[in-house]
Amino acid sequence: MNICIFGASGNELAEEYFKAAAELGALIARGGHTLIYGGGQSGLMGACADGAYAEGGKVIGIAPRFFDEPGILCERCTEFIYTDTLRERKQLMDELSDAIVVLPGGIGTFDEFFEMLTLKQLGRHCKPLAVLNTLHYYDAMMHMFDAAVQGRFMSKRCMEVFTLCKSPEEAMDAVSRKDESTACAVSFADYNK
Repeated sequence: MNICIFGASGNELAEEYFKAAAELGALIARGGHTLIYGGGQSGLMGACADGAYAEGGKVIGIAPRFFDEPGILCERCTEFIYTDTLRERKQLMDELSDAIVVLPGGIGTFDEFFEMLTLKQLGRHCKPLAVLNTLHYYDAMMHMFDAAVQGRFMSKRCMEVFTLCKSPEEAMDAVSRKDESTACAVSFADYNK
């Protein structure tokens, strides 16, 4: 299985975030899966790739050519694919993946997660989608979602198309289930219920 991860590229984070990202990478490799990610050598992306490398895993990096500067991209990827734009990068990561895990991150990670969430709720893909909530990072987002449901800005069923996970092990379990319990799409009839 090809597992795509989205996550922070910065290094000024608490050590627990790096440990969880590295453990996720190691679990991906130990399971015989391929890691697909944005190709960065730093941040949680880099830590996840390092965890996979340490276990002899296959790692595919995907990044636009304008990121190809010293110290930005990982040179140890098993395979590296260059794109012209960030949009092409995201599309290719989606096309090549069988499952998605979202790590803590900033605006780029939010963009990637919300696009995958939107596409899944509209039935454009049916891939397992897990959110790794290290140190309760995504608690505020979940409160925002609850407020959106309460205000009827979104259907409660939209919350069923991803799995919030406390640990890398839970995230791997969520994306590895053959009988995926999360819904694949919200019908248009139920879209705003």
